[in-house]
Amino acid sequence: MKPFDHFQRRIVINYIVGSMTAVFGVGSVFIFHTLSLSSEEVIYLLGTMVLSVLIMLVAEWNMYQIHIRPIKRIFKSETLRVWEYEEGMLAAHRFPLLTVYRILGPHLFGLAVPASLLTVLGIFQGWINVPYYYIGLAWTGAVLIAIMHALIEFFLTYRASNNLISSINHKLQNEGHEEVKVDFKISLKHKLLVSSVFTAVFPVLLFILASQIRFMESGGGMVEQYWSWASLVIIVILAMAVLSSSLLFKSIEEPMGSLRMRFDQVRTGEFTKMENVYTDEFSNLVTGFNHMVSSIQTRDEENERLLESFFKVFAATLDARDPYTAGHSERVAEYSVQIAERAGFADKEIDLIRKSALLHDIGKIGVPDRVLLKEGRLTDEEFIQIKKHPEIGADILKQVQLPDELKPVLSGVRHHHERFDGKGYPDGLCGEETPVFGRLMAVADAFDAMTSNRPYREGMPVEKAIAIIESGKGTQWDPYFVDLFLEEIEGQEIKPSAQAKALT
Repeated sequence: MKPFDHFQRRIVINYIVGSMTAVFGVGSVFIFHTLSLSSEEVIYLLGTMVLSVLIMLVAEWNMYQIHIRPIKRIFKSETLRVWEYEEGMLAAHRFPLLTVYRILGPHLFGLAVPASLLTVLGIFQGWINVPYYYIGLAWTGAVLIAIMHALIEFFLTYRASNNLISSINHKLQNEGHEEVKVDFKISLKHKLLVSSVFTAVFPVLLFILASQIRFMESGGGMVEQYWSWASLVIIVILAMAVLSSSLLFKSIEEPMGSLRMRFDQVRTGEFTKMENVYTDEFSNLVTGFNHMVSSIQTRDEENERLLESFFKVFAATLDARDPYTAGHSERVAEYSVQIAERAGFADKEIDLIRKSALLHDIGKIGVPDRVLLKEGRLTDEEFIQIKKHPEIGADILKQVQLPDELKPVLSGVRHHHERFDGKGYPDGLCGEETPVFGRLMAVADAFDAMTSNRPYREGMPVEKAIAIIESGKGTQWDPYFVDLFLEEIEGQEIKPSAQAKALT
C-alpha cells in the first residue's frame, strides 16, 4: 500500500476507535444510563444522535479535505515547487494538532448544535420529558467527551504522522531535493500537562454531572451546597493533577537536558561520558550514549593515527626522492611548532602547523629529477620550475579532498616562500596578506635550508644563519615570528651536523 493511502487508512481507523470510545461509549452511557427515559424517549434521542452524527461527519469531512490537501499534493502531483513541499511537510507535522481542531470544531459543534436543537424541539412538542437546563448539562458533557476524543486521536495520529513524514523525506531524496526543515514542535511538557490534568479531572466531572442529574431526578434539594462541594473537589483534583504532571515532567526533563548538553559537547569535539544514576528507561539511554562516546573516541584515535601516517608517508616520499634533504620536513615541523608554542597558539592550531610543515615541500614530487637532484647552481629556467613546487603541493592536497578542519594546512604549503615585502612566490603576497601559517613556516624553512648541507655547498654555521634571518626581518620574513624564533634559540647551543639541526 502506498504511504499516503496507508496514512489515510490509519486516520480512518483512529477516528473510528476514538469515536466509539468517546461518543458512542462514554457519551451514550452517560445519557441513557443516567436519565430515566421511556422507550419512546430513548428512540427519539437515538434518532437525534444518529442525525446529529451525520451532520457532524459532513462538516468534519469538509475540514479534513482542507487539512489533507497539502499532503495529498505531494503524493499525487507530478511536479512540485519548493513551497508546496514545505507546505505539505508542515501539514504533516501539524496533523495531530489539526485532528484536535477538527474534533473541537466541526466534530463538537456539528454534533452538539443539531442535537440541542432537536432536543429542544422534542421537549417543546412533549416527545421527551426532561427539563430544558439538562441541555446545558449535556453541553458540558459534550465538551468533556470531545476533549477526551481529541486526546485519544491526537496520540493515535502522532505515530501515523511520523511514518508519513519519513515517507515524504524519502520521496524528496529520491527526487533529488534537500530535506525540508520545519520549525514546528509540540512541547512534551504541554502534552503531559494537558493529558494528565484531563485524565484526572474528566472522570470526576462526568461523575459529578451524572450525580447532579440523578440528584435532581430523585427530587433532592440543596443543589447549591452540592455544587459548592463539587467545585471544591474539582479544584483539589485539578491542583493535584497539575502538581503530579509537573513533577513527572521534571523527572523527564532533567535527564533529557543532561543528554542534550552532552550531545552539544560531542558536536563541539568534547567527549565526556555521563554518570549513569538512573533506574528507569533513561538508564538504557545513558548506557547507549556512553557506548557512542567510546566508539567515537576510538574511531577518532584511529583516524588520527591514519592521518599522522598519511602526513609522515608524504614526507618520507619526498625524502626518498631527494635523499640530500632527508629530514628537512621533520626539522621544519619541529621549528614551526616551537615558534607557534611561543606565540601562544592553541593546541589544535599547533597540530595543524606541524602537519602543514611536514608537507610544505611535497610539491617537489612534481619537479623533474634533472632539476631537483642537480648538483650545482640552477639556471633561471630551472629555478622557475623549482618555484612551482608550492602550487603543485597545494594542488596535490586539494585532490586529496581534506576535511574542513585540515584545510588550513594548504595555506602553509602554498605560501611558505612568500616574502614580507611582497617579492616572494607564488602569489607575491605582502605583509599580513600572507596567511599566518606561511609567514611562520617561512622562518623555520629558511633556517633549516641555510644550516643543512647540500650536494653543491656545506651548511652555513648557525650564527651566520641567525644573522641573515635577523637582517631580513621586515623584508623577507615577518618580524614578529623572527623575534619569536630568535627568543627560542637564544642562549641555546646549536651544533650543526651533516644532515640535521635540532633545537633542544
